Amino acid sequence: MTGRFKGVTGLVAALAMAVAALAVAQSRPAVADAGLLPWRDAEVVAQGRVIYADHCAACHGADLQGEPDWRMRDADGYMPAPPHDETGHTWHHPDAQLFALTKYGVAALVGQGYRSRMPGYEGVLSDDEILAVLAYIKSTWPDRVIEIHDGINAGAGG
Repeated sequence: MTGRFKGVTGLVAALAMAVAALAVAQSRPAVADAGLLPWRDAEVVAQGRVIYADHCAACHGADLQGEPDWRMRDADGYMPAPPHDETGHTWHHPDAQLFALTKYGVAALVGQGYRSRMPGYEGVLSDDEILAVLAYIKSTWPDRVIEIHDGINAGAGG
């Protein structure tokens, strides 16, 4: 096992997240099905920037920088909010998984009593609003990161 997942708990959590992302595949919108966030659509990106500022920036930072020491659990045992810029790991996940994590929350996808401060936004944001936020985030990444992310989407089947 690599440094990415240590021990059985990490592997189980990763597998649970992957299975959950596949399970929501039938309910996600057509844009996510295509594996293409509308990150080149200036209107959608502008909408996503506003929604991000209202719902995400308090934890993930106004400049997508995340919380300090985001790779280490805090005193309460929670992982701090990661950055969504190129220094974080957001772009390591395919669109469908990013959509599911945002819509349902990390704890719901990981299961097994996993605790997270990342809420699900189902009932708060529409699917299109979630996609707009994710499009905004992707629009800020350097071209090389976008190219890698597009490859991750292709490898994930969408």
